[in-house]
Amino acid sequence: MLRTQTCGELRLADAGKEVTLCGWVQKVRDKGGMVWIDLRDRYGITQLIFEEGQIATELVEQAKTVGREYVLKATGEVVERYAKNDKIPTGEIEIKVSELEVLNASKVPPFIIDNDTDGGEELRMKYRYLDLRREEVREKLMLRHKMLQATRSYLSDQSFMEVETPVLIKSTPEGARDFVVPSRVNKGEFYALPQSPQTFKQLLMVSGFDRYFQIVKCFRDEDLRADRQPEFTQIDCEMSFVTQEDILNTFEGLTRHLFKQALDVEVGEFVQMQYDDAMRLYGSDKPDVRFGMPFVELNAVVQNKGFNVFDQAELVVGICAEGCADWTRKQLDALTDFVKRPQVGAKGLVYVKCNADGTFKSSVDKFYSQEDLKTWASQAEAKPGDLILVLSGDLNATRKQMCELRLHMGDLLELKDPMNFKPLWVLDFPLLEWDEETERYHAMHHPFTSPKPDEIPLLDTDPGKVHANAYDLVINGVEIGGGSIRIHDRATQAMMFKHLGFSDEEAKEQFGFLMDAFEYGAPPHGGIAFGFDRLCSMFGGSDSIRDFIAFPKNTSARDVMIESPSPIAKDQLDELGLDLLPAE
Repeated sequence: MLRTQTCGELRLADAGKEVTLCGWVQKVRDKGGMVWIDLRDRYGITQLIFEEGQIATELVEQAKTVGREYVLKATGEVVERYAKNDKIPTGEIEIKVSELEVLNASKVPPFIIDNDTDGGEELRMKYRYLDLRREEVREKLMLRHKMLQATRSYLSDQSFMEVETPVLIKSTPEGARDFVVPSRVNKGEFYALPQSPQTFKQLLMVSGFDRYFQIVKCFRDEDLRADRQPEFTQIDCEMSFVTQEDILNTFEGLTRHLFKQALDVEVGEFVQMQYDDAMRLYGSDKPDVRFGMPFVELNAVVQNKGFNVFDQAELVVGICAEGCADWTRKQLDALTDFVKRPQVGAKGLVYVKCNADGTFKSSVDKFYSQEDLKTWASQAEAKPGDLILVLSGDLNATRKQMCELRLHMGDLLELKDPMNFKPLWVLDFPLLEWDEETERYHAMHHPFTSPKPDEIPLLDTDPGKVHANAYDLVINGVEIGGGSIRIHDRATQAMMFKHLGFSDEEAKEQFGFLMDAFEYGAPPHGGIAFGFDRLCSMFGGSDSIRDFIAFPKNTSARDVMIESPSPIAKDQLDELGLDLLPAE
């Protein structure tokens, strides 16, 4: 080793030791007869001191020639620091250098490599290898590392076996768009990169590997946002001979373990909520339950009073904002502007102030009496001093709009403490959802999800009412993981494909291997997959998963550092049997 210690480990107890450090120059301070260099590696920063009269003059002059991000090897004695720095662990000592070697020089970096950097995101992504030297970025990847190790430790202790599944697989029509890979050996045919190892982990259950896991790369060719990347990482798990409750208990255990190991946080109760209740009370299948304000349906008490907006609405729904009756007209107008934004889509907002003296003031006083508004307040369980906010319109659209308003109020009232973690299981999703564009049902999760056994007859009469044996883990309004009990017999799987619009030939072509496997003693099984990048960003208090990926893509799915994707040579295309040249 070129070094005897790292730049983060020396303390006052090491005074008098002869040590050798290697690292990058964070900062140089030249005071003429004295030079200080802050030397940095991934473990910390140690100050080097060069003082005329104490060491050779040539060594002091050499120290003056180094610049930021030079790579140095420095040997010297650990001494007590005169002006101590209590902001870093090594702040009580410094190294009186006796030998200095420049291992490599550096150009002036394009941005300051410090937590308080002057580099914008695009510039830092172009020079990501420099951005990774910054402490706050390094700490995020260290958190990811700790969570990887804790995941493997917990699942191994629970008798799960880590098995790697193929990356070059078959393209299937369900789900998001596949990334496809042309085959050179089999011209005109293509592999797909896996969106999930779903069928392979089910085949492992057929094979008798009753507890499987994999920390696996998955790929989806879809539009990006802060919590999406074209390639992402899942904690992928499957278990045999289990019920839904067994899976929930096992992965509550994993979640608690990760919180304890990574954050030293004890998580409270994992509440369970039916999907139908989540939509009715919060307008979302991933509700944030750190705060209240559940929806209150008001149709029965507001309709048939002459106010056409409400009378013609499929749903009239309100929320109660505690202690907000004194909000000004300006604040209420800002709320109205918020719900009218195109991203929300409401046409307007009705409010009722529940005054401290027991009277009511609303934006629809023309149509409703004090007695009417008192009934509204009773329905919404609003007290004097509270504010009722009401939206109306089509059922699904209005629920979505009120969900956005509720979350906005949570932000305005500072009810979303990022360190207050509220886990929630959302259960019993619809098995199918109707797609207006294709005019057919699609699987809400995937076509291998088991329907509730007692609802299977409804597949022939009312498919939209069938519930799935499916569950999502939601924490603070973010879907962290999801899974289901799977279909494990050929007949039920064939029936499911039929209701999804597959012909027998299409089902055989796409998934014949799985249906054949079900005829060789497939056990009952189920599983779950956690979005690992999303989990890391939540633990790290960030909204963006990019911060927790060493080399992420930008919002255009590009890696600006290596300039990917990029064109490939004509001879490579010819070798693959592809002609991608533009037509003349």
